[in-house]
Amino acid sequence: MKKLLMMALGSMVISGAVFAAPFGEEADVNYSKKLWTALNSAGLVGDHAIMSTPYTGTHPHGAILDALDAKATVDGEEGIVIIKRNYGGEGVSKQAVADNPAMYLKAVTVMYKRKGYDPDNHDWFWVKYKPDGSLHLNPKGMQLAGMIAKGANAGCIACHTAAPGDDMVYNHDRYAKGM
Repeated sequence: MKKLLMMALGSMVISGAVFAAPFGEEADVNYSKKLWTALNSAGLVGDHAIMSTPYTGTHPHGAILDALDAKATVDGEEGIVIIKRNYGGEGVSKQAVADNPAMYLKAVTVMYKRKGYDPDNHDWFWVKYKPDGSLHLNPKGMQLAGMIAKGANAGCIACHTAAPGDDMVYNHDRYAKGM
């Protein structure tokens, strides 16, 4: 009986680990803070961030977007970063965003390539920041940083798996073979 109980408890622990969310954990949140700091220092996010030309967006990102990619260094490791700023609200348009981006900025979504982080998904670390660098939450209250919705039918990874090419990026295939 004792052996059976131990096996059942072991199965529950293993099952819990398998079904635990692969994002929003303390390590992911801490890394997302380091990433934001690195991006802010490089002028890629924050009040004085470099901007690209605004364009018409699609759900779930926003009515108007601007995106750029660069290299960034976090904890001494350089990686490719793709930053998409998501704009919305009353009166939003490409011109309105170009004239006053802070007024319409709703989120900053980031893909950061971390060598060895998640080989199943091309080593992308996913984050959805609020304009101030804090993290957005999903409907269950989980912070959106890490392997967001890995294994789910919807979410960052599920959507970007459908991208053409082999780098999980919709507008090119430059990062298919690494950094």
